[in-house]
Amino acid sequence: MSKVWNRVLVDLRNPLFRQGYSLMANTVITGVLGMGYWLLAAHYYTPEEFGRGQAVITAMRLFASLTALGFVGALARFLPLAGRRTPELILRGYGLAAATGGVAAVGFLLTLPLWGETYSVLAGFGPGLFFVASVVVWAVFTLQDVVLTGLRRATFVPLNNLVFGVVKMGLLFALAGALPEGGIFTSWVIPTALALIPVNWLIFGLVVPRHVRQVDAAAQPPRLREVGRFLAGDFPGTLSILAIVYLVPVVIATQVGEATFGRFSMAFTLASMIELLAMNMAVSLTVEGSIERAKLAVNARNALRRALLVVTPIIAVAIVGGPLILHIFGSDFADEGSTLLRLMSLAVLPRVLIEVYLSTLRAQSKARTLATVQVGLAVLVLISVAALFPLAGVNAVGYGLLFSELLMALLIFGNLRKTLRYRETGKPTVTQGSSGAA
Repeated sequence: MSKVWNRVLVDLRNPLFRQGYSLMANTVITGVLGMGYWLLAAHYYTPEEFGRGQAVITAMRLFASLTALGFVGALARFLPLAGRRTPELILRGYGLAAATGGVAAVGFLLTLPLWGETYSVLAGFGPGLFFVASVVVWAVFTLQDVVLTGLRRATFVPLNNLVFGVVKMGLLFALAGALPEGGIFTSWVIPTALALIPVNWLIFGLVVPRHVRQVDAAAQPPRLREVGRFLAGDFPGTLSILAIVYLVPVVIATQVGEATFGRFSMAFTLASMIELLAMNMAVSLTVEGSIERAKLAVNARNALRRALLVVTPIIAVAIVGGPLILHIFGSDFADEGSTLLRLMSLAVLPRVLIEVYLSTLRAQSKARTLATVQVGLAVLVLISVAALFPLAGVNAVGYGLLFSELLMALLIFGNLRKTLRYRETGKPTVTQGSSGAA
C-alpha cells in the first residue's frame, strides 16, 4: 500500500497526472453524490416525476452543450498559451455558449408538441423562461471546469463540484414536499446558478491574473483567426459526439414512458461516469501537449496507461456487480438497466484509445482529422442504435455504443500506435532491424 501511495505522490509532481487525477477525483465525487441525489429522488418522488426530471435535465444539458462542448477542446488547447488574451478568450467562450444554447432552447420550446408528452411540463411562459435561463446557466457552468483545467488549476474542480453536489441534494430534500412536480429540475438548476458567482470570482480574480504573469511576455498569444480555424474543424466533430451523449437520451425519452426512461437514464448515467473517467486524463493530455509539444508522445503513453489502470477495475465491477448497483434504486432499475450498464461499461475500453488519440490531434491542432473521427463515430452510433432499437429496445444504445467504439478503435489504432512510438524529438522510434536503422 505504501508503494502505491508513494507512486501517487510522485505522479502528483507531474502536471499531466496532477490535472488528470484531479479531474478523475471530480468524476468520482460527482458520481457518488449523483447516486445519492438520485436515490433521494427515487425515494421522495414518483417514478413518473423521476423520469420527467431526468428527461428535462438531459434536454437542458443538450442545448447548453451545443457550443459549450465545442469550446472544451479549444479552451484546453489555447488557454495555456493565451497570456494577456486569456480573459477575452474565456468571456467569448462563455458568451457564445450561452447565446447559442439560449436560442436553441427557445427553438425547442416553440416546437414542444413534437417532443412528446414527457416535455409538456415545460409548456407556458413561466416554465419556458426558467428552462431557457437554466440552459444559459449550465452552458457557463460546463465551461468553468475546463477553464480551470486549461489554466492548470484543475485541483479546484473537485471542491467546486463537492459543494455543488451537497447543496443540490439538500435542496432536493427540501423541495420534496413543497414542490412534488418540478422539484428535481429546480433543485438541480438553483445550485448551479449560485455556483457561478464564487467560481468565476476565483477564475477572474485570482487564477487568470496569476496565469497571465506566469506566461512568457514574449510569447505570442493565439490569434482569434487561429482559434476560429481550430473550432471550424473541431466543432462539427464535437457536435457529433454531443449527439451520442445527450441527443440519444432525449430521443429515447420521446419513445418510451417516463418511468421507463427514468430506469434507462440511471444506467446510462452510471456508465457515462465511467466513460468520463477515461476522458479526464485525455483532457489533461491536450493541455500538457499544447504547452510541451515535444513531450506529446511520452505524455500520450503515460495518459493511456493511467487511464486503463483506473478504468479497467471499475469496468469489471460494473459488469459483475451491475445488477446489485442498480438494485439500490429498486428492482425495476436492475431488471431493465443491467444489460445496458454492462454493455456501455465494456465500451469504455475502446473509448480510452479513441479519447487519447483525439487529445493528441487537438494538441497538434489537426482539426480536420479530429472532426473525421468524431463524425464517423457519431454516425456509426446513431445508425446502429436506430437499427437495433426495434429489436433490443433501450439496450440498443449499449449494443450500438459497443459495436461503434470497437470498430472506431480498430480504425484509428494504426495512427495512434505511430503517435505513441514517437520520441520526444518528434522523430519516430527506430527499432533494430527496421528500415530506418542506420
